[in-house]
Amino acid sequence: MPDITNPITPAGLSALKARYDHLLGTERPEITEIVSWAAGNGDRSENGDYLYGRKRMREIDRELAFLAKVMKHAKVVNPAQQPDKSRAFFGATVTIADEDATQRTFTLVGDHEQDAGEGRLGWSSPMARALRGAEMGDLRTVRLPGGEKEWEVVAIRYPAGTE
Repeated sequence: MPDITNPITPAGLSALKARYDHLLGTERPEITEIVSWAAGNGDRSENGDYLYGRKRMREIDRELAFLAKVMKHAKVVNPAQQPDKSRAFFGATVTIADEDATQRTFTLVGDHEQDAGEGRLGWSSPMARALRGAEMGDLRTVRLPGGEKEWEVVAIRYPAGTE
């Protein structure tokens, strides 16, 4: 699989769209209403509702612009359609083991859908870069803040279906 600059899974893109729609359709109108009401209350310089509302509206607008840019440049890649399922590519769920036989399982996803606590590694992370193209039984060395660590790839899975 060629190196993709901004890949995202169909589920990841769906989550970004849901966040965008929520901000634009729910949060921003609510804040606009509060700011409008607060502006009608007189002195804006000491009006907490007005000041907080304007600040929150700027935050929402910034996030909307960011999400729009990410979605515009995202390349949707469906992991279920990966032709070579024997290697770790985008969307693969990879189980690795260290020299103590401690196993960890990660799914390689887009950078904007990563969540290490949930086992989702961003495509550009050091661990994901080390695992790209790996086959079962391969040893991969990852440079971590605490030094280098070697991992063995013990399983590679892809989601079933075409989503």
